Amino acid sequence: MDENAQGAPDPSEPDFVRLPRRRSPRPALTLQRGIHGSKPGAPFLRRVRTRDQTLREQGEGLYEATEASLKPASMVGRLISTTRRVLIGPPLATAALPHQRLSKIKALAVYSSDNLSSSAYATEEILIILVVAGTGALVYSLPITVALVALTALVVTSYRQTIRAYPNGGGAYIVASSNLGQRAGLLGGAALLVDYVMTVAVSIAAGVAAVTSALPDLYEYKVPLSIFFVALLTTANLRGIRESGTIFAIPTYFFILSFAAMIAVGLTRIALGDDLHAEPPEHALEAGAAAVTPFLLLRAFSSGAAALTGIEAVANGVPNFKPPEWRNAITIQAWMVVILSAFFLGTTVLAREMHVLPSETQTVVSQIARTVFGGGIPFYVIQASTGLILVLAANTAFADLPVLSSVMARDRVMPRHFLFRGDRLVFSNGIFVLGLCACIILVLFGAETTKIIPLYAFGVFLAFTLSQYGMVVHWRRLRAPGWRRAVVLSALGGTVTLVVTAIVGATKFEHGAWLSMSAIALLVVLLGLIRRHYDATERALAVATSTSEAAALASPAPFAPLRVLLLVEDVDRVSLQAAAYARGLSADVWAVHIALDREAGEELRQRWKQFAPDIPITIVEAPYRSLMHAIDAYVDSFRLDDPDRSLTVVLGEVNTRNPWHRLLHGGSGSRLRRSLQRRPGIVLVRVPFD
Repeated sequence: MDENAQGAPDPSEPDFVRLPRRRSPRPALTLQRGIHGSKPGAPFLRRVRTRDQTLREQGEGLYEATEASLKPASMVGRLISTTRRVLIGPPLATAALPHQRLSKIKALAVYSSDNLSSSAYATEEILIILVVAGTGALVYSLPITVALVALTALVVTSYRQTIRAYPNGGGAYIVASSNLGQRAGLLGGAALLVDYVMTVAVSIAAGVAAVTSALPDLYEYKVPLSIFFVALLTTANLRGIRESGTIFAIPTYFFILSFAAMIAVGLTRIALGDDLHAEPPEHALEAGAAAVTPFLLLRAFSSGAAALTGIEAVANGVPNFKPPEWRNAITIQAWMVVILSAFFLGTTVLAREMHVLPSETQTVVSQIARTVFGGGIPFYVIQASTGLILVLAANTAFADLPVLSSVMARDRVMPRHFLFRGDRLVFSNGIFVLGLCACIILVLFGAETTKIIPLYAFGVFLAFTLSQYGMVVHWRRLRAPGWRRAVVLSALGGTVTLVVTAIVGATKFEHGAWLSMSAIALLVVLLGLIRRHYDATERALAVATSTSEAAALASPAPFAPLRVLLLVEDVDRVSLQAAAYARGLSADVWAVHIALDREAGEELRQRWKQFAPDIPITIVEAPYRSLMHAIDAYVDSFRLDDPDRSLTVVLGEVNTRNPWHRLLHGGSGSRLRRSLQRRPGIVLVRVPFD
């Protein structure tokens, strides 16, 4: 018997035979839901009504994941989904985003609460510093207030130019990055992030102080009350910016009317000759005997500078306004500053004429209201409206920080998780992180307004300074009509706010400003490291421009009789390496990409055809931005087309060198494993790219 007959290999034959690619037609997806049995390998299916279909065909190779794909299959999942819908409402499709814009009435409620609320405590912060030099020094409160109102007018005039020049939001971060360089942009972004966290902490602490002034028995519970209010605001903002604007509009206008009434009645009674003298409050701060020095006046000025917080909020949130966005934003900012100036000046005048003394347990506004109205229902109305606006002042930060963090994530200086919108078309991750950080600050400082205030103003004025100096460079570069006047105005504003920043840093350094300075510095370093990592990752994953290298990356492998579904996130080295691996498994390979919008999906399809034309790709649009649900829906429909064959799902992933870098990338692989591991006949393969 010869050797070949005994099974020995024939040296004339090749090691393997490469079979030709089979061009099977694109699968026609079965748009019905597959219901799996309780045991693996026991699937059955039923047809569902059109409204319950998880995929909707939109064209050749184009499908849309419907709202039905969001429905969970398990009882626990349904319970969680129902709870989410009760708390924050049903999910909104991306197409509804233009309808979430704010009208001027709602925008004033959303973006002015922080700025207007400062009129309730800015005067008090000035008096707390001046009383160190005795009650006679309190007369300096009015000149300091006038100087702060003038500074407010200067800053607002400069920000009107910023809003018009940069209508896409981002405020000081965008202006500094575009005109002063990346490092200045990181500094401005870090200052704004710290500012917004402190805005929530200060506003909530001041609101709780107003509540405990009217109800002293609640004083010892101020920290739990503060955390409760943060949780309440977080939940309200997760419902969407338009709905949160509706929720907060009534309390904001309630405060404006009641506070205006208090000032008007108080000033009228004084003008008519009534002798309004506030009774000495309990636990009044002891008057000192220090000299009235320039340093003391500067300290009082820097404490009262908290009144300027919130001015930048409108510039950061311009995209949330109805068209014309920039014009409506400028109008709202003008309304906001006029109301603030009137309230700030009115409060200071009344406090001076009534000889109000700062107290540990009673706010200045509480003493003014009690003196003007003599207690009773009007007093409690003022306290209630003040407490509400101080708590709702934190809503400005909840409206702005998520937008800012998404802009910074787009520029790859923050984790990409902040780039995506949640169920209600708001940047949910930014809202959660803001609420958590504010709670930490409140717990650490015992919800004491006077302890948190020194951490507050430095970041605000640093952002003001960078924004205005950035506008100087912008106008010099643009040289549009009237640019010289704009340069002078921005340079003047930047110089003044730079001086105020130095004053705040010097006078508040020992009282806690060093903490905010340190936090800003650490954030700048961290944001720089994040940008460096994303840049390095992009360089490593970039697809080569040369045809030979691209062909080598996507070279086919021997055929294996499997059915393979390739999940494509982008056309890069990761996806092409995964495509090469999928070819090695089978000639029956199909690709799918989940797109947040149709235009981006079609653009990816064209790029995919350049590098992997032999693998057909299907685009599934996810209008509700739930990528996992869209993938689940497509995989189920794909399997039902040929339920007797097993399906291999291939996913390319980035394998980072440092463990902490994993936090900067989405955990799609782990989420897919949890989603697909209980489905019979599906094998998930992860192809790592180092």
